[in-house]
Amino acid sequence: MSKMTAQDYMDREAKYGAHNYHPLPVVLDKGEGVYVWDTDGKKYFDFLSAYSAVNQGHCHPKIVNAMIEQAKQLTLTSRAFYSSQLGEFEEYVTKYFGFEKVLPMNTGAEADETAIKLCRKWGYMKKGIPTNEAKIICCNENFHGRTITIISMSTDPDAYEGYGPYTPGFVNVPYNDIDALEKELQDPNVAGFLVEPIQGEAGVYVPDSGYLKKASELCKKYNVLFIADEVQTGIARTGKLLAVDHEDVRPDILILGKAVSGGVFPVSCVLADDDIMLCIKPGEHGSTYGGNPIAAKVAIAALEVVKDEKLAENAERMGEIFRKELSSIDSDMIELVRGRGLLNAVVIKPKGGKTAWDVCVAMKDNGLLAKPTHGHIIRFAPPLTINETQLREALDKIKETFKQFE
Repeated sequence: MSKMTAQDYMDREAKYGAHNYHPLPVVLDKGEGVYVWDTDGKKYFDFLSAYSAVNQGHCHPKIVNAMIEQAKQLTLTSRAFYSSQLGEFEEYVTKYFGFEKVLPMNTGAEADETAIKLCRKWGYMKKGIPTNEAKIICCNENFHGRTITIISMSTDPDAYEGYGPYTPGFVNVPYNDIDALEKELQDPNVAGFLVEPIQGEAGVYVPDSGYLKKASELCKKYNVLFIADEVQTGIARTGKLLAVDHEDVRPDILILGKAVSGGVFPVSCVLADDDIMLCIKPGEHGSTYGGNPIAAKVAIAALEVVKDEKLAENAERMGEIFRKELSSIDSDMIELVRGRGLLNAVVIKPKGGKTAWDVCVAMKDNGLLAKPTHGHIIRFAPPLTINETQLREALDKIKETFKQFE
């Protein structure tokens, strides 16, 4: 049989797979640290990190070994029984983030759904909201996942059009608008405010300094739960362990996913204190795979890597260099550079019919992978293990790419 070409791989996906993604034309075959290789052996810097799931770098040996060792012993029990691994993970993760309880799930969307259910349950049991009247405030341009309930709060037509009828109970306010938030918080039927500390999928929108702190204080004032979706911004991505840490905010409910496992295994979780978490009783919520033994072992290893390798501190330092160097590029295609830590974005002004997609294709040809979002924004999010030498080499590739469009 003749060796398959990159086009053969892409054609096979197109023939047999659903067409719900539009990937860059590159077929990846191997990853290590900040690098990936395609099926032809070409090496690239990965500046997407699987949407910030691979914060600890590709195939980190400590995390991979944790998965292998546990997979040899016990993979899945369901939650019908206790396992020797789950309690260790629960103790580790609650102490790590400073909460009393954790509810483990698998994906970010499941974690968001869990937080929504928990918030509503608390609203009825503790706040005394009339049955089926609970509301959750969310922000315009949000991205919390792809379930029917989550897209019901979306303002992106690509996410919600054609999927109705929609789940009721959500109120949208503009992101980074405290006055609009307070107006809605005055409704006694509001149970929670669900927010991304930085809106990632929307294009790395960083709110004004003090926004999160003020929002948290207002939630306390009106007896509303402050729910932080840190699926993408958490686990050291923004230069702190959590993005809310930049403003010393402690959420009532914390949602985590992606890099909880370092991209090795689907692991997500929701953290809260007893007063909130114990509103859910046995049989009222769960997941066959949630909290499975492999997930438990992998997550502990992944979180240990974050601390041991000081990835938050590295993200802070490398991010400052990255934004400074990007801002120095003399290109009329670059409208704006923004971000925090190693979650950054460049707003692209089309030129001569060339768009952000064309820039990303050219960067791929130059050995660096990034992906446009919303057509005119390029998100840059390398693994947090990147060092300054690697970062500057990657920056040279980005600068060279923009020169090609002059």
